[in-house]
Amino acid sequence: MIKQISGGVCAASGFQASGVHCGIRKSRTKKDLALIYSTVPAHAAAVYTTNLVKGAPLTVTKAHIADGLAQAVICNSGNANTCNADGIEIAEKMSALLADALPVRAEDVVVASTGVIGQPLNIEPIAAGIAPLTAALSPDGSADACEAIMTTDTKKKEIAVEFSVGGKICRLGGIAKGSGMIHPNMATMLVFLTTDVSISAPMLQKALSGDIQNTFNMISVDGDTSTNDMVTILANGLAGNKEITAEGEDFRAFMEALNTVNVYLCRAIAADGEGATKLLECAVSGAENTETAKTVAKSVVCSSLTKAAMFGEDANWGRVLCAIGYSGAEIDVQKVGVSFRSSGGCVEVCRDGAGVPFSEEEAAQVLHEKEIEILVSLGSGSAAATAWGCDLTYEYVKINGEYRT
Repeated sequence: MIKQISGGVCAASGFQASGVHCGIRKSRTKKDLALIYSTVPAHAAAVYTTNLVKGAPLTVTKAHIADGLAQAVICNSGNANTCNADGIEIAEKMSALLADALPVRAEDVVVASTGVIGQPLNIEPIAAGIAPLTAALSPDGSADACEAIMTTDTKKKEIAVEFSVGGKICRLGGIAKGSGMIHPNMATMLVFLTTDVSISAPMLQKALSGDIQNTFNMISVDGDTSTNDMVTILANGLAGNKEITAEGEDFRAFMEALNTVNVYLCRAIAADGEGATKLLECAVSGAENTETAKTVAKSVVCSSLTKAAMFGEDANWGRVLCAIGYSGAEIDVQKVGVSFRSSGGCVEVCRDGAGVPFSEEEAAQVLHEKEIEILVSLGSGSAAATAWGCDLTYEYVKINGEYRT
């Protein structure tokens, strides 16, 4: 049984976190430097953006956790440290500064940055912020760390769950940032996960790499794959369960908990898309295979016209069918059905590839809610998939038209 609890990345035994304003961002009311720390070395795994333009922190992190170990995560917001000549040097310096302040090796530090691309990152504010950052470490510090990694996010994204592995009570928590530039391949924006489960580094990587295919790789806000996308997980083993070294009942229990946390964070990221007013969930059923279901679901949530229709509360189902048609998936259009569902009700708008009579007033009531399900039936099999996105609003253009200024 999985139970949601409080604590975020500090819910698991042995983890502390903090977040402070160090001066990277001009507003002193905004935290811009975050820290997550395990009191003991932990096994580590990560997935990264497939964008060929990658932030320097990703290169450094990949090298640091090549041995499957990490003990701390440091992340700044306000500057992505991407496309900078000294980017690697700055990221390594961040690790070294933290290693001077905590009993960790510089090589065991995960480094992350988020913000504007192509602007030099000054190390001086970070260096000055290390002392207050480490001094603020607390078992109650998840919310502060969560706030410090936000950029255009309007809401904190954190969760923790409690579950059992091999008769031992275990915990897994996470924080995330992501609001724009989200169309992930291998990760999405920044997600930091922590757990006290004892699991080998190879199995931890297998779990993370497997789960993101159905979670973080199934969300899209604007079709842009970021340069700094990264999901990392630290597992310090303090729960005391027998180490998971192979698939089996214990691994499945861990995977279920991981999926629970990741789905929650996916929905939170999609719902907080830049300028978004609605969370969109496209649930595809009746597909010939899972790949077809995924392709169709992502095509629908990526459709700018569908997203705009949802913002306008217009049941323009033709846009959904259009997105299905150009998805590249092999389907029989004459078997496709589409419905819209929310807490305001459910309305069928398309059956067997053709429109059916429906009440526009009833449809408007359904689409007026904050969370909209777009239900697509392909009528060709038993495979299913779900993707998450958001509506496209005037505010999205405003935010991104003024992002640097």
